[in-house]
Amino acid sequence: MSKKRILCFGDSYVWGYIPDSDHERFGENIRFPKVLQKLLGRNFEIIEEGLISRTLVSDDKRPGKEGRSGSQYIIPCLDSHDPIDAVVLMLGTNELKASYRKTTKQIGKLLEKHFVKVILARKSQFRSIQPKLVLVVPPIINEKTDYAKYYVGGTAKSKLFKKTYSQIAKTNGCKLVDSSDLPVGTDGVHFDSAEHAKLAKRIASEIKSMKI
Repeated sequence: MSKKRILCFGDSYVWGYIPDSDHERFGENIRFPKVLQKLLGRNFEIIEEGLISRTLVSDDKRPGKEGRSGSQYIIPCLDSHDPIDAVVLMLGTNELKASYRKTTKQIGKLLEKHFVKVILARKSQFRSIQPKLVLVVPPIINEKTDYAKYYVGGTAKSKLFKKTYSQIAKTNGCKLVDSSDLPVGTDGVHFDSAEHAKLAKRIASEIKSMKI
């Protein structure tokens, strides 16, 4: 029996950014895609596609942050890892940065248009399948930290993610995993190790319930 291939696509949450670190990454025993692999077992193959500062459509103008627009990479990524049975999509937080000037409603529309509908419609070149989708609601930002200074107004906006993402999942018939109740670390944005483990368990439960 061939392995079920699951693509985890997203930003620094998928990458495993350690809170309050200087671009340091959690090890394979901690970050949630790798924990997910252990939970699902050898009949599954988890593919990590996390990138720090990845956005939906916005260009990050900072030096060394080229190619952060996820909308420009999602199709090549899907085709590169084809065939894919399911995608775990956790994206949207970076679009909350004040410099991008977007509302939660706008972020939801961009997520649905450039990612949800694209993923669900992308047929495999090798098998008669299209990916199923697990959409992850990002956590609530804590602006009362130095790191979160880029997210002015981000706390209020991120609190609306659950409602927005839930509606997108319902409209498009995909699974939803909520991480908005999980606390962020000391930097006000990223998860500590315990939250990575909890998120992996929630995602594993949804994947096991899917017919893939």
